[in-house]
Amino acid sequence: MTEKEFIQKIDRLDSVAIKFAVTDIDGVLRGKIVNRKKFLKAMKEGVGFCSVIFGWDMNDAVYDNSQISGWHSGYADSKASIDINTCRFIPWDDGMPFFVADFSESEELAAACPRTLLKRVRKQAIDMGYTTNFAKEFEWFNFKETPGSLKEKNFANLHPLTPGMFGYSLLRPSLEQSFYNDIFFQLTKFGVPVEGLHTETGDGVYEACIDYADILEAGDRAVLFKSSVKELAYRHGIIASFMAKWNSQLPGCSGHIHQSLWDAEGNVNLFYDVSDEANMSELLKQYMAGQLYCMPYILPMYAPTVNSYKRYVDGAWASTSVSWGIENRTTALRIINHSEEGTRLETRAPGADANPYLSLAASLASGLYGIKNKLSLDMPATKGNEYDNPHSRKFPKTLQEATEAMKCSPIAAELFGSAFTDHFVRSREWEWRQFTQKVTDWELKRYFEII
Repeated sequence: MTEKEFIQKIDRLDSVAIKFAVTDIDGVLRGKIVNRKKFLKAMKEGVGFCSVIFGWDMNDAVYDNSQISGWHSGYADSKASIDINTCRFIPWDDGMPFFVADFSESEELAAACPRTLLKRVRKQAIDMGYTTNFAKEFEWFNFKETPGSLKEKNFANLHPLTPGMFGYSLLRPSLEQSFYNDIFFQLTKFGVPVEGLHTETGDGVYEACIDYADILEAGDRAVLFKSSVKELAYRHGIIASFMAKWNSQLPGCSGHIHQSLWDAEGNVNLFYDVSDEANMSELLKQYMAGQLYCMPYILPMYAPTVNSYKRYVDGAWASTSVSWGIENRTTALRIINHSEEGTRLETRAPGADANPYLSLAASLASGLYGIKNKLSLDMPATKGNEYDNPHSRKFPKTLQEATEAMKCSPIAAELFGSAFTDHFVRSREWEWRQFTQKVTDWELKRYFEII
């Protein structure tokens, strides 16, 4: 619809309040509720957000190393643009209208905006004649806790939603059936269609797959999925955690990306080639070669926190090396090639803690890099257990190591632009510094008395 028709539609809504949000560098939704008059004005003029939106971390601690936003900027307002194509209605909030916004038209903050970056990378694919078909899947743990109880317990001795290892169980979700069903049905009503939902291995852990869409829509769905699951969990007296590795004895939480490129009309899957022994087109091979080549230099886009690297453990269902295989869940890239329509690449490096916009942008940009440079897929496919491969290139062990590799390589700046890369690297250096300055329970227990 035209903007005029859209404004007329807003005028006819019963709701007097409208909610919208932007996403910060860590993938956290930051938003507001405004009245209809304010919203219609924002549609034309943009809506003001303090520039600190990209000048602080996920806990609202202000960066001291940011060039884009900091005390030196005075923290003026910057204009966010509301995307009318993201219109949704929140079924668990009396049908309140909801919109996604970004800073694509802001001179000050566009370079730091994750959704704006994804839009830029998407345009590259469109200009090359491709339709993007992407979907995210998430694993996360659920606890019978509240924000208050987490603070009181100091995040220790948490009560899982359900006990025991019950992967693919129909029995365990029945203990919390209303929460389980809300995730499936309420999210779908919200315009975040859930393709599948099931339990995974671990106490109170679920996995959900979101339906395929254009990559920008897939990014919106993924960001809204995480936030919405947390909101629904609150309503049931539950805390949902997308932390990459909350318990060293249990598998971590992934945020895998399923993807394929189609022709401009969206009719032909360009990753499929029936004449190839593995049904893999040359385009797919170049795309994979690009991801494999770039992965060591952009890993913080998939693993952005200190905790992310605790997930990369051999034998714990997470990839730990730069590798690929056909229907192999021990590798970083998994090819699924059973049918023409379903042939796709699954990038398994991202954790559930990654900013969906950034992990999707990294996946597509590095794949397009391989196509543009006609890279050859010289790395042999892993057959069997990649964890036992003595020749594999292992992922970095820490956020510091991964960030330094990203900072020192020209690859990231070529893929994402120098302004975004500089800001993102600085934010990861800040994240690592916050970790190194804290005294942990492990240190107290190990050194307090005996040393």
